[in-house]
Amino acid sequence: MLRRQKLGAPEHKRDPAAHGGTLSMSHNNTRSFFNFSQLVLSAGHLKSPPVLKHSKITYFEVEILDVQSKKQICIVDKVSVLFQHAGDVPSTCPQWYPSRVGLQLERNGPYLKDSVNIQSLAVSSIITLYFTDLGQQVGWTTFFLTEYTGPLLIYLLFYIRLSTIYDQVESTKNFRHPVVHLACFCHCLHYIRHLLETLFVHKFSGGHTPLKNMIKGCAFYWGFTSWIAYYINHPRYTPPYVFNVLQMCEAGNHFINVALAHQNHSGSKACFPSPTYNPFTWLFLLVSCPNYTYEVGSWISFTVMTQTLPVGIFAFLMVIQMSLWAQKKHKLYLKKFYPEVRRKAAMIPIIF
Repeated sequence: MLRRQKLGAPEHKRDPAAHGGTLSMSHNNTRSFFNFSQLVLSAGHLKSPPVLKHSKITYFEVEILDVQSKKQICIVDKVSVLFQHAGDVPSTCPQWYPSRVGLQLERNGPYLKDSVNIQSLAVSSIITLYFTDLGQQVGWTTFFLTEYTGPLLIYLLFYIRLSTIYDQVESTKNFRHPVVHLACFCHCLHYIRHLLETLFVHKFSGGHTPLKNMIKGCAFYWGFTSWIAYYINHPRYTPPYVFNVLQMCEAGNHFINVALAHQNHSGSKACFPSPTYNPFTWLFLLVSCPNYTYEVGSWISFTVMTQTLPVGIFAFLMVIQMSLWAQKKHKLYLKKFYPEVRRKAAMIPIIF
């Protein structure tokens, strides 16, 4: 009996423990599996560790030759196709100022853009480029601010009739015709609009232009402004007063520039700018470059208002220049937006 009790006691203790232990282990295993599955799901898919591969980077040698003498200037070693562009090549030569460097793939070819990848130029492991010193450079913002500030100030100097320019006796005797004041207002408004658009509307790239181009542009605008202002503000100037549409053309030019700038800033260039509720933008229905149309209209109306030969000559030259720029832009628009632009004129309907 005692033996049976001793033997039975462990069995009696083992049975509940066995059943209870089985339930506890099953519950713990289920809970552990649930936690583990949640951990796996939160961690994402299981991936084998990536195998490190040694990628082979191709390097080129860039040979720089003088465009005139074809003499070798330098050789840039180990130019990587992954990191280097044509615009980065001048930075490897500290004696060059980057904005003055012009690189060409051929002697008579176009200058390479800074964004051109070296790999697209490579035919072999050695790339030959031709170097041209572009001379002193200025930024586009400086270019336009200088070009447009001069006419504004020069005209005002003639308008106040300085004693070094006009005879003071005649200036005090002769009464100024109302069109003289109106012409000064319109002329100043024209160039103030250009200055404000240069600062706040137009967005220029980081490129530069030769200083000689700015000198030529300033000589043209400043010289014609002096000639125009001298005749209009002369004490003996008495033209007939005519209706002026210059303000309307100035407003139209501004709204067109704002519409074009808004299209460029939005980053959507899939379609050509379309007219809006603003009546000044309705000219987009007829021409592809209405800003040049309004610019020409401004100078033609200024010519009719002042009726002076210098203004007429300047307006004639502006018509020629604007028509050339409009034709060039119209061809670019035809390539990008053919369905929208194919039936439009460049600057003036039917004529251009």
